[in-house]
Amino acid sequence: MASAETQPRFGQSVKGLLSDKVGSCSGDVIALTRQVLKGSRSQELLGQAARNMVIQEDAILHSEDSLRKMSIITTHLQYQSVCLSLTKAGGHPEECGAL
Repeated sequence: MASAETQPRFGQSVKGLLSDKVGSCSGDVIALTRQVLKGSRSQELLGQAARNMVIQEDAILHSEDSLRKMSIITTHLQYQSVCLSLTKAGGHPEECGAL
């Protein structure tokens, strides 16, 4: 009879342990889900950052090209200014050519 009395207690303790384990696993699943969602959001943010970097790189390359062209124009305008100053001073600089 003693074993019959311990059987319900054993069953209740197993149910209690099982209930605790299920609760613990549920918490772990929730935590895992949060991490996956956070990781997904991080991946999304990294993708957006990569796209933004490509856009910025294109803008930088375009700016470099524009600066190079402006430098050429500035050099040409300086050359024309020197030639114009020499011409106004009464000289005929052959190297200036026709302005």
